[in-house]
Amino acid sequence: MSPARRRGVLIGGALLVVVVVVAAFFVLNGGGSTPEAEAGATSVETPGALDPHTAITEYLQDLSENNTDAASRLTDAVPAAAVALRDARNTLNPASLAAKLTVLQPTPAGATQTGGTFSLGWTLKPGKVWTYDVPFQLAQAGGKWLVHWAPSLLHPKLEAGQRLVVSTAVQDTTAVADRDGKPLLINGAGGLRAVEGDPAPLLRSALGGQVTAAAGDGFAVQRVDTSGKSVETLFGKASDGGAKPLTSSLSLAAQKSAQAAVDSNKGSAMMVALDTGSGDILAVAQNAAAGKQPKALNGLYEPGSSFKIATSVAAVQQSGLSATSPVDCPGVATIGTRSVKNEGFELGATNLQTAFARSCNTTFGQLALDLPANGLQKAADELGLNADYEIPGIDTELGKVEPAASKDEQVEDGFGQGRIQASCLGGALMAATVASGKAITPRLWHDLDTTVVKGYSPPPAAVLGQVRTMMRAVVTSGTGRGAAGAGQVFGKTGTAQFGDGSNATGWFVGYRGNVAFAVLLEDSNDSGPAVTLAAKFLKAL
Repeated sequence: MSPARRRGVLIGGALLVVVVVVAAFFVLNGGGSTPEAEAGATSVETPGALDPHTAITEYLQDLSENNTDAASRLTDAVPAAAVALRDARNTLNPASLAAKLTVLQPTPAGATQTGGTFSLGWTLKPGKVWTYDVPFQLAQAGGKWLVHWAPSLLHPKLEAGQRLVVSTAVQDTTAVADRDGKPLLINGAGGLRAVEGDPAPLLRSALGGQVTAAAGDGFAVQRVDTSGKSVETLFGKASDGGAKPLTSSLSLAAQKSAQAAVDSNKGSAMMVALDTGSGDILAVAQNAAAGKQPKALNGLYEPGSSFKIATSVAAVQQSGLSATSPVDCPGVATIGTRSVKNEGFELGATNLQTAFARSCNTTFGQLALDLPANGLQKAADELGLNADYEIPGIDTELGKVEPAASKDEQVEDGFGQGRIQASCLGGALMAATVASGKAITPRLWHDLDTTVVKGYSPPPAAVLGQVRTMMRAVVTSGTGRGAAGAGQVFGKTGTAQFGDGSNATGWFVGYRGNVAFAVLLEDSNDSGPAVTLAAKFLKAL
């Protein structure tokens, strides 16, 4: 996401706060308030409008502004209307929708029903505007006027159980292929659909949203039945074939392996895999417990000890250490004014590689304290955690690493427990940078470019050589031994406490060959299951 877009979100949030505060002032201090209201009596406002004209014009305005939830609340079937309106907007994906009242029948005094006609004009593609008239009915309920909901409000021919779809091909053709040419999405008479097994459910909308713009001359809006079979073409004409499919960066094999791995976990699990050479996003997977929002791509979490990759980069590059440098690893230590402890172990006098492999918090808290105030931010910058990209179809966040506000916070940042944040995608990018020794530009498409909003430069090769040695030791003799049977794996585990400290997120970030990955388990309280999931993924490949 670009900085400008972030500023827009912040400004919009600020305006919303102002509106809420002003509204609250008038509610609490407006004239004519009754003693009962001042004493705390509450009431639930009946949805709808005071007159027919307001009801239908506000409904149409909400449609035009893509506020489907508000439009549905002006109907007499809110849940059904909300689902249908949202589905139509997401499926047709119009550049704009013009909804205008054309006829409203006179409403005699005392009447409780009326009707009329409005027009809808969908701008679907350049030069393709679909316009038609829609009859509607209004009814009074509880003193308010509501639009009577029916599927025909989307199109006069639409019946119960039917929906609108976009189709660009008469016969089944590949709409989106993986990097090896294997189908991911199919376009046909019933519109766009995933191949059998729906291998990339989290990215289905992102992949499908780019198809219409690249599908050539074929374009039709159809109504389909509950099975997805086309009933009638309502607008346009589908192509007889020949449109070149879009090629995504996904690997069908990697995507299936990643999805199977996260689905094997009962709790919330997510995974991202990247090609360390091309930056191809090979897989993005979440299980049902993680929800339907693509948190793997933009959810920010404290990275815990997986951030020790960055702390190690800083210690080697800025403090002149190496993997064999002597360090202390007490079980508990007061560092600055912060009391730091390990997870039930101490190593005493050891070296940096062993402290990294065993994930010694006391060692890395001291290393962080010895750095300049912006030392960890510099290392995070060089690993891509503060980079920013705009990838067609998806909204991404990699991380957020800023200079510590205090020495205590700097200590905590050293083992990923301060204000440091990273996403699953950011973790995979960090691992890919270590593996490749170059800046990685993640991409979801071979046909569509990723825009680099803020790039980065990787750490020096000599520094990364030391970090690779330490990451390999994590799997051969440290906390990532559960992945030892999956080949020559390099990695770093992490657990990050949050809230009151009783729960923790589990991480495993690493790479094998040209595949970098990050596994994140919410509320797992242990990194072991994340290592197990990564091993399942890699073995399946």
